Amino acid sequence: MSQISEYTRLDAMAMAELVRRGEVSAADLLESAIARADAVNPGLNAISERFDDLARETVRGGIPDGPLRGVPFLLKDLHLLMAGTETTGACDFLAGQTADHDSTLVARYKRAGLVTFGKTNTPELGLTVSTEPRRFGATRNPWNLEHSAGGSSGGAAAAVAAGIVPVANASDGGGSIRIPSSCCGLFGLKPSRARTPAGPDRGEGWSGMSCMHVISRSVRDSAAVLDATAGPEPGAPYRCAPQDRPFLEALEQAPRRLRIAFCSQAPTGVPVDAECRRAVDAAVALCADLGHEVEEGGPEFDVQALGKAMMTIISASTRALLDARARQLGRSYTEADLEPATWAMVRDADELGAAQYVEAVNAIHAAGRAAAAFHERYDAYVSPTLAKPPIQLGILCPDNRDIEGYMETLKGYSAFTAYQNMTGEPSMSVPLHWTDDGLPIGVMFSAGFGEEALLLQLAAQLESARPWAERRPVLEGVAG
Repeated sequence: MSQISEYTRLDAMAMAELVRRGEVSAADLLESAIARADAVNPGLNAISERFDDLARETVRGGIPDGPLRGVPFLLKDLHLLMAGTETTGACDFLAGQTADHDSTLVARYKRAGLVTFGKTNTPELGLTVSTEPRRFGATRNPWNLEHSAGGSSGGAAAAVAAGIVPVANASDGGGSIRIPSSCCGLFGLKPSRARTPAGPDRGEGWSGMSCMHVISRSVRDSAAVLDATAGPEPGAPYRCAPQDRPFLEALEQAPRRLRIAFCSQAPTGVPVDAECRRAVDAAVALCADLGHEVEEGGPEFDVQALGKAMMTIISASTRALLDARARQLGRSYTEADLEPATWAMVRDADELGAAQYVEAVNAIHAAGRAAAAFHERYDAYVSPTLAKPPIQLGILCPDNRDIEGYMETLKGYSAFTAYQNMTGEPSMSVPLHWTDDGLPIGVMFSAGFGEEALLLQLAAQLESARPWAERRPVLEGVAG
């Protein structure tokens, strides 16, 4: 076995092609990924759990001849189960559970030929947008180690940006694929509700607001993984209509002339940094240059009602998760078991009744109908991904006991992404802008329900016009 000198320059599709042609082996790719992780992860803290030997056994035992055969991969340490490994959600109270089966999505990753050798860091239970859990410590942004890699898939984004893997599993319940993609200069697509499977242990995440996919550097990698994993599973409570053709095939042609609405103002009225506004302006100008029709505008939602609905659903879901674990352990959880922000959310759930939960679900469903009406007039909607460039570590650390101040800071930073989680629409962050001091800023594009192919076509067109793959962090202060 040997390491591959150009490993960090290859995307997943290129790696799989080399394996298919017999020019490299899956074992060589895995050892290259392990070496890269050894070199850079100590300074980044992107990976929270390693199982290198399990991955080596997988390679020696034979990998399915899937479309991504031999590509090294990482799972986010949240919700997904992989037999023989722990899933803790970076929460001490959930630690100590070794899975005896794979989640459906993990089984599909394996069938595609991906080789998983670790799990990536996430904030406790995925509840915030900066990855700084008490259990595993903060994940650092490869572009600037003093800044956040985003969350809740911050470890996944940092690992891809640093070249440990070309693509990594991520989830998005309020922006958790798009936000870290924006912070780390990567491409991140949140699929439509139910496009990828949640089972067999769950029917849905956060009442359908949360879904799973990946963070990648190239658009084609995201399309390839979605082709390998999308589709219904037996017993799912609902399903997304199947795509007309493979997503990779859709990339072979440019999108039709699109009618695109754009807005740089946050729905909640919080200030938006000038850099984030400039990023949108430049993206809109690029779309116009590419022949699309652009005009200012955006969907209208009852922002206050939706904010309350989202917090109701997340609080109730978090409480149910922890209560289930308490029954397994035969003891209840206490304030000492959880970070202050998590504890505050669980305590808020004490005030909720069943009727309030139903009202919350009805509110997000109404938002979905409003969005559908908007997309009868516009093919896509453009906004900032975040209201500010990547923040410094510590600003959104959920161990902060000033919960009111913490929540105000959170609302002032993450002001755009959650609406597509509530509507169920697909949405993506595209790395089209960097600040003068080298921090990435993503631009968010959203489309109507089930329109991932349209977004991927547009993303590929933007990628071709303004390539970003060769723009990589220097990793100052990090070995490797």
